[in-house]
Amino acid sequence: MALVQIQDTPQWKKALGFIGPGFLVSVAYLDPGNLETDLQAGADHKYQLLWIVFVGLSFALIIQSRSAKLGVATGKHLAEHCKMDYPNPINYCLWILAEIAVMAADIPQVIGTAFAFNILLGAPIWSGVLLAGLNTLLLLGLQRYGIRKLEIAIGILVLVVGGCFCSVMAHAKPNPKEIMKGMFVPELRTSSATSDAIALLGALIMPHNLFLHSALVISRKISRTSDGIRSASKFFFLESGLALFIAFLINVSVISVTGGVCSNPNITLENKNHCDDITLDSASFLLKNALGNWSSKLYAVSLLASGQSSTVTGTYAGQYIMQGFLELKMELWLRNLVTRCIVILPSLMVCIIGGASGAARLIIIASMILSFELPFALVPLLKFTSSAAKMGEHKNSIMISIVLWFLGFCSIAINMYFLGSTLIGWIASRRMPKAAAIVAGTLIVPLAILYIALLVYLTLKKEVPEVNRRDSILSSGGSSGRQSNNGDQGIREEIQMEEI
Repeated sequence: MALVQIQDTPQWKKALGFIGPGFLVSVAYLDPGNLETDLQAGADHKYQLLWIVFVGLSFALIIQSRSAKLGVATGKHLAEHCKMDYPNPINYCLWILAEIAVMAADIPQVIGTAFAFNILLGAPIWSGVLLAGLNTLLLLGLQRYGIRKLEIAIGILVLVVGGCFCSVMAHAKPNPKEIMKGMFVPELRTSSATSDAIALLGALIMPHNLFLHSALVISRKISRTSDGIRSASKFFFLESGLALFIAFLINVSVISVTGGVCSNPNITLENKNHCDDITLDSASFLLKNALGNWSSKLYAVSLLASGQSSTVTGTYAGQYIMQGFLELKMELWLRNLVTRCIVILPSLMVCIIGGASGAARLIIIASMILSFELPFALVPLLKFTSSAAKMGEHKNSIMISIVLWFLGFCSIAINMYFLGSTLIGWIASRRMPKAAAIVAGTLIVPLAILYIALLVYLTLKKEVPEVNRRDSILSSGGSSGRQSNNGDQGIREEIQMEEI
């Protein structure tokens, strides 16, 4: 990766130099899976759950800022720290789980892009899935011109998503007072609102985002002094805050669109049916019937921009995960091709057999997988950023550590509740085949024990002192140590300076 030179003066140029990583990370909060959850939340509960989005993205800002600070203070990203601190068997488990998370996040992006092509071009869903696997390569081609060009392209796509939904919201004419009340007055009037609020929180934070943010900030060439690290961390925090604030406004506009349309007393029976079970596909019909054909086209454009931007960042996250855990570097286009081939196969089969409804169920399954995966990125991040051995004077204070661990475990509990309640709901409602239900019931208890045991190990494992770690690496076989050093040297030699 080419390093971006930060200019110290004037101050506005210095600030501009830090803009980019936060916007690449923010697209995960605007991916098609999140958009579908937002659309359903607005359709079912009007503006009642807007405060949940505010709380969720505020927590996301805190967590993402820790991820950025880890990269800035140590010069290494989260996957590299996991590689150094945990034994090989645990590292392989974490790597596999992280790769599964990237692929699970890619499923809604592929399906959302396919729906967008279907709305805009009339292409069948299955052919849209194939197109989704190819057009992302065009965006990834920008990375040969430097990370800044790609950051600008992703920023434009984020603004396209926001512009489209804000335009549709303006035509839907939601009540501004009710929106403000929904954002700042917490209330959950029904049990369904509580379960939907949990699903909304569970869909927000993506595990691969924590790996990605800690790696992207390393692309800036900063002063390695204490003041330089502190200053860079502050600028990255502000930049992430700006990016996530824009993501928050877009999420608000999405919820407000269906909240305004579905709460209209004059809504038709057909539109009411769409509101009762809204998906990425049926949302276009709802908007077309309620607001006009142009609104469904704008929705499709925003869906396309969301899917493409999310896919690019997911590909970058997968590259850093592979490079950190395995010390293996793969060309981004090849990485994208491999990931897409794996993801497209189940997406294609489901779309051909189950059509749009099958694709919508696949998005729910992907969300469950991400909820399952989150703790295996969050726990190491919280542990490393609270470590004096890794962070030095930049480690979390005791009070911040307590707050972060409390919020982290709340997030894990919410995700586990969402995962468990969805699984139990499927088994109880007999949507799952009987044989599959028996297998699931048999496996749940031992898997849950293994799951909890691994989380406890990640949390309580004693740190290896830096001196002992270096000695262990140097004495672990000359060839592997030399390969690692040669690999690091090769990476350093590839670094080029890119002026703003």
